Amino acid sequence: MAATAEDVKKLRELSGAGVMDCKRALDESGGDVDKAVKLLKEKGIASADKKSSRETSQGIIDSYIHAGGRIGVLVEVNCETDFVARTDAFKGLVHDIAMQIAGIPTTLAITEDQLPADAEGSVEETVLMKQAFIKNSSKTIEDLVKETIATTGENIRIRRFTRFELGQ
Repeated sequence: MAATAEDVKKLRELSGAGVMDCKRALDESGGDVDKAVKLLKEKGIASADKKSSRETSQGIIDSYIHAGGRIGVLVEVNCETDFVARTDAFKGLVHDIAMQIAGIPTTLAITEDQLPADAEGSVEETVLMKQAFIKNSSKTIEDLVKETIATTGENIRIRRFTRFELGQ
């Protein structure tokens, strides 16, 4: 069954993938949009893994202030080009990461290998990339980053963060 333009448009809106990727996924899934979304996700995660060694020298620093000015976060997230750093998808990701860090005070490190030896708490509590996303608990922050890598076509790396809380 050939994919219709309407199906391709619907899949693009759901996935953020390119027109030809959507058409191929629909062709592979026999026109089933749900299966096509799954195929695109799998391909996106695979392509994100391939991009992980690429240099990330551009990006943005974002801030998030929460709870009437009692909690604040600064986070630096890098990508490959300033073009991607200016996109709404990238800016949204960085802001969501800042909110995540503000919302979970037990966050100590970005990845497991950065955890201090004396860290208390589970990996899911203390490692940012392993935490369930506060806006959608079916995804981790790692999933969120990989989805944005698949959408933007560039490697993305959370470089560093600082969390401030009054009285701490």
